[in-house]
Amino acid sequence: MKSTIYRYGIYATLAIIALVYGFYFLLKNSALSLQEVAGYLSMLVAMIFVFLGIRYFRDRVNGGYLSFGQGLKIGVLIVLIPAVALGLFDILYTEVLDPTWKDDYYSKYIENLRESVTADKLDAAIKKAEKQKENFSNPLFHFLFMSGTVFIIGFIVTIISSLTLRRTKTAVA
Repeated sequence: MKSTIYRYGIYATLAIIALVYGFYFLLKNSALSLQEVAGYLSMLVAMIFVFLGIRYFRDRVNGGYLSFGQGLKIGVLIVLIPAVALGLFDILYTEVLDPTWKDDYYSKYIENLRESVTADKLDAAIKKAEKQKENFSNPLFHFLFMSGTVFIIGFIVTIISSLTLRRTKTAVA
């Protein structure tokens, strides 16, 4: 079971980092909303390895059988690997590799607010954005947010995969 978890967790980690940062560099000059959609889509696509890992365990390790609980356990353990890895890699990227990223993002975000929010609501929207920037300046908050996002998406995929892949032994009378 451990080798299945590590193997598919590493596959998911490589996929999520490649997709998230690949899309980021491809869409760097695109609208923020498109970048966000691409980021979430990258996380979702990388979670295919959760499904594949649970299926591999069922078919190759566990004799073709899988309970919901087994699938849930394997899926959650697989998801923890890319969740922690993306959280750490994102901190490395924004703090070391591209320390101006947060300021650049914030500037684009404020620019979008000025274009899309009415004048009477602009001050409140900017204050909210400043609070978010302050929160994301804390590496622990940033790590927890990124890891939590991946974990939640992966947990949903784990539940769906565990339900669709479960196969129990039939009792012989």
